Amino acid sequence: MQDNNNLIVYCEYEDGKVADVSLELLTKGRQLASELGVKLEALVVGDKLDGIEDQLFPYGADVVYKVEDKRLYPYTSNPHASVLINLFREIKPQICLMGATCIGRDLGPRVSSCLHSGLTADCTSLVIGDHKDPKTGKEYQNLLYQIRPAFGGNIVATIVNPDCRPQMATVREGVMKKEVFDPAHKGEVINLDASKYVSDEDFVVEIIDRHIEKSKINIKNASIIVAGGYGVGSKEGFDLLHELASVLGAEVGATRAAVDAGFTEHARQVGQTGVTVRPKLYIACGISGQIQHIAGMQDSSIIISINNDPNAPINTIADYVITGNYEDIVPKLIKYYKKNSK
Repeated sequence: MQDNNNLIVYCEYEDGKVADVSLELLTKGRQLASELGVKLEALVVGDKLDGIEDQLFPYGADVVYKVEDKRLYPYTSNPHASVLINLFREIKPQICLMGATCIGRDLGPRVSSCLHSGLTADCTSLVIGDHKDPKTGKEYQNLLYQIRPAFGGNIVATIVNPDCRPQMATVREGVMKKEVFDPAHKGEVINLDASKYVSDEDFVVEIIDRHIEKSKINIKNASIIVAGGYGVGSKEGFDLLHELASVLGAEVGATRAAVDAGFTEHARQVGQTGVTVRPKLYIACGISGQIQHIAGMQDSSIIISINNDPNAPINTIADYVITGNYEDIVPKLIKYYKKNSK
């Protein structure tokens, strides 16, 4: 295989289904690849991969690489890293994207350190742009701008990787939008011989038993979210939010500060270090609106802010602002909604 200079997405799957984060990255990858005039490629490593390309082609994949071996599923660090390192040395992609999941966080650094390519974790935006090195004056065209909050979210940093390839980035689930490119889109399937990319020595670790506990809380797909911040003040305050949520058929979300204070569980955390959500309605109670939290909910269709501080930063992005204490306002919302929904 020749150097292809294409954009490649490492795709995770479980129970034969490709992970949402991988499909979100294919959606973004399709846009970037089209802008660069290169192919969008997908890589799936594992076992029982029959027909998995049918899940990938609609999202714009031009090429699907399949590396199949029963020892490659479930994921283990060394074999998967070997596949990527050896394949990338062969095909030389210019960009590699993967999810900032347990797997991506383990795999990405291994691959990038071995290829000396660098890696930006937890990107919130990916854009193609030019760069001029201020020291040498050298100009670079069509680099991947890897954009993420830095210094605790106080600034947004744009990171570029001028000379080393591939340019690598991980992105959390929900940050990019998942959209079918073309249901009829078809590409090429390339079945690779696993033994050429991974050695028997890589399989020294064997998984004997595996348990995956699925989260019972699903705020990512909720159409209405009632979220509480540190301003809610207590677990009892969150009980009131749960009451409003049950009346509205909503889920309860929270800021990192509220989770850190022990008011509710981490699975409900919305923001840069939690889940990114896009509900039809987001009711923010006692949330000041730190940049990390706003990054996780700013694409909500309608945002209502309930806050006793009229100058809370979240009010600048809210569609409706109710100034006052949530403990006075939420019971009224519950009462009036119950009355009007009969």
